Amino acid sequence: MTKIKIFIFSLFICSVLLKTTTVNAQAVPAAEENIPYLVTFGADAETSWGDDDFNQIYFFLIPENHTEPVYFRVYDPEIGGMNDEQKGEYNTKVNFSVYGGFECWSNKDAQNIDPVGKFDSGNLLASVNFDNDPKYDNDWYTFGPFNPFEGEMIEKFGGRVFKVIVTGKSGDDGNLYRFFLSTSSKENKEVEGGNVFTYEYTFRLSNDMNDISQIYPFADDRTISVEVTNFDWDNDGYIRINSVAKNGMLCDLSSENQWIRNKFPISDRERNSSLEIQFIKRRTELVKNNNVVISIKNQYGEALPFFSIPIGGVPVYTPKIKMKAIGKKKKS
Repeated sequence: MTKIKIFIFSLFICSVLLKTTTVNAQAVPAAEENIPYLVTFGADAETSWGDDDFNQIYFFLIPENHTEPVYFRVYDPEIGGMNDEQKGEYNTKVNFSVYGGFECWSNKDAQNIDPVGKFDSGNLLASVNFDNDPKYDNDWYTFGPFNPFEGEMIEKFGGRVFKVIVTGKSGDDGNLYRFFLSTSSKENKEVEGGNVFTYEYTFRLSNDMNDISQIYPFADDRTISVEVTNFDWDNDGYIRINSVAKNGMLCDLSSENQWIRNKFPISDRERNSSLEIQFIKRRTELVKNNNVVISIKNQYGEALPFFSIPIGGVPVYTPKIKMKAIGKKKKS
């Protein structure tokens, strides 16, 4: 095979891989994260079951040049099917609401990890309550269509942002679900250049002891240190941090219904890049149906976003090797 043919073939393979990554990563959780479900409990649940505030906020980023309608699809939004976490009789109601417009993202309360103040800022575009109705068990519910111009234009992201808030209104069961950002109401078709992010990640770990999950917070150019917080880890293995400059730094781990905070410095090489937080399951004894909450803040106490498609790509550790020239020995 000639060099030019090898080059063209390589470009083709790269383009296929890139497109595949984009498709998978517009699912939330992304396939690359290896997380089975997001989870939100009803408002009457115990926080020791792995949800600290019965609320999740996700932001859907539509690139500025995208002008066609978009849809926010939710897999298995009802509470009562085979994927959900039952506590006695199913009695839970969970609300999914979509917001756009002014201050949808830019209001500081919307970027907080706690649902306080004006976290539901912006224009309410759609709202649906789900309960124990089998209609959407193992099936998709679609919000939309939405005109991209209904989102809030954010220059730093290069696009328009919508917000989806999931709130446990009542009951004590756990609702397990997934999202997809789509150009179709009937199937999952990626928005080219789109992304999804959150500031606090509440999710279900796999029940496979051999699994490793990972999520990707972004450290901007203002970040000189981070505080990584985990809640209700339940002795399910260990958590480590990877980056271009960190190779598997271990975190202290939370017990049931407990918060644990870990501080790490951020070097010049790590700024304007994604970090990787890995979750390695316990291998000696299976911890089943473990729900965990993760957040990360910079030195100013500002929450950093987790992107489904890691900004700058998945970080690869590159050790900083110092080279020393060896001179010739002088002749005696």
